[in-house]
Amino acid sequence: MVHVTSLQPSAPWSRLDVDDADWNAAEASALVRWYHQMVLIRRFEEKILDLANAGLVHGPAHASIGQEATAVGAMSVLGTGDRINGTHRAHHQVLAKLVNAQTPLGFDPKHDTFDDPMQGAVRGLMAEIMGLNAGYCGGRGGSMHMRHDLSGIPGTSAIIGGNLPHAAGYALADKLLGTGNVSVAFFGDGTMMAGAAYEAMNIAALYRLPVIFFAENNLYAVSTHIEEQTRETRLASRGPMLGFRGIECDGMDVVAVHQAMREARRTIEQEGGPVLVEALCYRFLHQSGARPGSEFGYRTRAEEDAWKARDPIATAAARLKAMGVLDADGLRTLDQRVMEVVDAAADSLTETSGNARRIPDHLWPDAGEVDNEIRGDLSELRDERFLEIEDVPPAETKPVKFIAAASEVITRAMEQDPRIIIMGEDVHRLRGGVSGATKGALERWPERVLAMPIAENGFVGVALGAALCGLRPIVEIMFGDFCLVAADQLFNAVSKVRHMFGGGFPVPIVLRVRVSPHTGYGSQHSGDPSGLFALFPGWRIVAPTTPFDYIGLMNAALKCNDPVVVIEHVELFTTEGPAPESDRDYCVRLGKARIVRPGGACTLLANASMVPLARQVVEETGIDAEIVDLRSLDPTGLDWPLVEASIRKTNRVAIVEQVARGLSLGGRLTQEIQDRVFDYLDHEVLHVTGSLSAPVVSAPLNRAALGGADKLRAALQTLAGKH
Repeated sequence: MVHVTSLQPSAPWSRLDVDDADWNAAEASALVRWYHQMVLIRRFEEKILDLANAGLVHGPAHASIGQEATAVGAMSVLGTGDRINGTHRAHHQVLAKLVNAQTPLGFDPKHDTFDDPMQGAVRGLMAEIMGLNAGYCGGRGGSMHMRHDLSGIPGTSAIIGGNLPHAAGYALADKLLGTGNVSVAFFGDGTMMAGAAYEAMNIAALYRLPVIFFAENNLYAVSTHIEEQTRETRLASRGPMLGFRGIECDGMDVVAVHQAMREARRTIEQEGGPVLVEALCYRFLHQSGARPGSEFGYRTRAEEDAWKARDPIATAAARLKAMGVLDADGLRTLDQRVMEVVDAAADSLTETSGNARRIPDHLWPDAGEVDNEIRGDLSELRDERFLEIEDVPPAETKPVKFIAAASEVITRAMEQDPRIIIMGEDVHRLRGGVSGATKGALERWPERVLAMPIAENGFVGVALGAALCGLRPIVEIMFGDFCLVAADQLFNAVSKVRHMFGGGFPVPIVLRVRVSPHTGYGSQHSGDPSGLFALFPGWRIVAPTTPFDYIGLMNAALKCNDPVVVIEHVELFTTEGPAPESDRDYCVRLGKARIVRPGGACTLLANASMVPLARQVVEETGIDAEIVDLRSLDPTGLDWPLVEASIRKTNRVAIVEQVARGLSLGGRLTQEIQDRVFDYLDHEVLHVTGSLSAPVVSAPLNRAALGGADKLRAALQTLAGKH
C-alpha cells in the first residue's frame, strides 16, 4: 500500500508582523530618524524626476517612490562596515547608506541640520545620476550603477540577478577575513526568477555566508504581475527550499522592516547565514519616469490608490502624531529641512539660462577621459622580479611538466598571500581537480579551496564580489565553452566594473580556462574563448606555452590588479620544459611576446599549442620563418613593438590559431597589423585558423574543423612564393 508522508523544509519560513505596541516600544529618536530618512528619499527622488523632465538626466530614472520604508528599515540595522548592493532601482538604498555613513553620532533631525559631509552625500549621488564629474563614479554609472566603497557600497548592478552573487562574494570575504560584517543584496520580484539569483543563494547557503537577500516584492517586473511570473508568489519560500531561513514582512511599515532585518541579522550571528527577507511593497510610479503604471494599462488606478492609502511616509507621520513624538509643526519642519538639502544639491549642479535650467559646462566629465580606467597601468608590478628562460643558467634548471608547474606556482603563491583562494567545480577532489592544478593547495590549505556547484555564472559573480572586498580569487573554468555560461558575470560585470564605477580600485581575479579542442569532446566542450575575452578590454589574456612561462605569467597574473584569464591548453599539460630548480617566485611580463625562432622569410604569430606546431612545420618545410610566441593575447596589451619590428624585417605575416574562425583573434589582429605596418607588407596578412564549424567528436571532422599542420604548411608556402 502506498504511504504518503508530508515533507517540510529544513529551514524556518515565517511572516513577521508588528502592531502599535512595537511602534510604542521603539525609541522615539530612532522613529524620528527613520521618518526623516524616508522623507529625504521621497523628496530626493521627486527632484530627480523634475530634473529628468527638464532634460537634465541623461538616461533612465528608476524611482523607488512608495518603497522608502524598505530602504530605511533595512539600513537601520547596518553599520558603515556592512555592505549593500542593489539593482537598477537603488536610489533609496544607496542614499540611505551614503547619508548614514556621513551622519555624526547623536544627530537629531529635529534640531540639527546637515553638515558638509551629509550634504555632500546627497549632492554626490544626485551628480552621479545626472552623469556629472562630481558624481561618485565621475558620471559613468548614472542612475543604475552606483558605488561608494567607503560607505559600504561596492557597486550596484543593472543586470537582473547580477548583484546577488556579488553580495555573496562580499560575505565570503567577510567570513574568511573575520570582519564580522554583514552584506545585503537588494532586488525585486522579477530578479527572483533569474537563474543567477538561485545560484548565488545556493552558494551562500552552502558556505553559510553572512548575507541577507532582501527581495522588494512590489508585484511588478516592469508590467508583468508576480502571478504571471511564478506559480509560488510567496518569494520568501525560496530560502527554506535552499536550506536557509525566509522571513516575510510588510514593506510599507518601517518598523516591520526594521524588526525583520534585526531578526535576520540575529539569525546570521547566532546560527549562520544566509537569510532571505521578502518585503511586500509597491512602487507608486511606472518602471521608469514620473508617470503612474496605470497610464500604461497594466494595472488599475484603483489598485494604485489602495496602495497609496498605505504610503509608508503618510502612515508613519500619522502614527508619530498619535504617539506624540512629532506634531504637525515638527513634521513640516523636517520636510522643510529636507527640501532645503535637496534643493541645495540641485542648485549646486545647475544654473539658470533664460527661463530654463542647464548644467554648467565645468561639471561635465572630460570626453578625452572616456577610455581611462578600463584597466590599470600595471604599476603594481613595478618592483617584481622578471625573468626569461635565457636569464637562468642551464645548470640551475630542471625539467618540469607543464601541469606540475601550475600546481607548484599556485601553491607557492598561496603560501605567500593568504588572500588567494581557489574556486571551481571539483577543485577539492580528484587529487587536484580535473587537471591536477590544485593538488598542492588542496594538501596544505583545503579551507581555501572552495568547491563550487555547477553554476559558473554564479560563482564567477561571487569571485568578483570577493575580489572587490579584499580577496584574490583564482577561478577555474573546466572547459572553455563554459565561459559562455558565465558570460554575464565575465563580460557585463568583471570586465566593466572598474570603468563603470570610475576606477581607482583593484579587480584582482585570475580565471583559469582549460582548452582542449583536440580531444574529441565535441562542440560544447572544445572551444577556445580567447577571442571572446579580447572583445572586452577590461580583461588581460595570457596563454603560456612552456612550464617556465606558466610560472612567470601566473605569478604576474596573481599580483596584477586587473582581471586576467589564463588559457591552459590541455595538449601542453604533459609536455616538459626547463624551469629554475628552486625558484617559483619570478614573473614574466604581461604584454611581452617572445621570439622562439628567428627568421627572415616571414613572421608567424602563434600562441600555446600552436607554437610547437609552428616549429615542427617550419622545420619540415625548411622555410626560414620567424616564430613569435605572443604569450599575452589581449589586443590592447599585446607586444606590438616586437610584432611590428618582426614584420618590418620579414614583410610577410601569418596569424596562426587552432580555434574556429568565428571565435578567433585573427580578424582583430589583422586590422591592427594593417593599421600599424601596412607600408611594410609585401603580401596580404594570412590567417591560419579553424573552419566555420565548432570542434566535433568525429576524428577526421575534428581535424578539419581546427587549424593544424596542413593549413599552416599551405600558408607558409604561399608566403614564401612556393605556390
